[in-house]
Amino acid sequence: MMTSDKELIALQFPFFDDKYEDNLQKLIAYIKKAPKGSVVLAPELCLTNFSFSKMQESARFGESALPRLLKLCDDKTIAFTMTEKVNGNFYNCAKIIHNGAVVHTQPKVNLFKFGDEDKYFKEGKTENIKIVEIDGLKYAILICFEIRFIEFWEKIKGADIILVPALWGKLRKEQFEAITKSLAIINQAFVIASGSSNENMASSSGIITPFGEEFRDDKSEFIAKVVDLKEIKKMRRYMDVGIL
Repeated sequence: MMTSDKELIALQFPFFDDKYEDNLQKLIAYIKKAPKGSVVLAPELCLTNFSFSKMQESARFGESALPRLLKLCDDKTIAFTMTEKVNGNFYNCAKIIHNGAVVHTQPKVNLFKFGDEDKYFKEGKTENIKIVEIDGLKYAILICFEIRFIEFWEKIKGADIILVPALWGKLRKEQFEAITKSLAIINQAFVIASGSSNENMASSSGIITPFGEEFRDDKSEFIAKVVDLKEIKKMRRYMDVGIL
């Protein structure tokens, strides 16, 4: 498992609720740019933004976009969130796609009430927050606001790569950076944080190592870092806190 390098990629671009197709084309272009075997994380709701005034349209667009994205993941792992309608309710659903298939779906559990998310989305179930194994690597996702809840950190203990898609406000930029760095250190895992670079958003995207070393760049829309996966076991052996 931990014998080879892997390229981790955090996308960080602006996207808008009136330009769905443009948003998708930008995401597709960056996925195509990513090398074979890489892990690509896109910001929260990068296809449509929140689109509270047109939830039905947002969900329909996500449904039509997903097959197009599945064609691009034969040789890489891609993660993002999208508006999805299930049994009459709208969810902010994280998706991990790999080898042409959806391997994990995770509706957002803790909705950000200050942003009115709870008025439009239904919360997901806590049991969906879990570790997912892909090609011998253990992945987990926490969506934006969810990183503030320590009980979720416990549920993903042992993950090798933690994905954090976000739409995090600029006023709380330092908090996002501090929490995602702590997430990597406490879990002794790699963290990929992917946020929007829209005007009022924090950006702050990047890759954080199990040791807490940060590779962020607010000026880039495509932040890539080749990492040595052996750092995970090395850190867990060096600083043994009971994570296997």
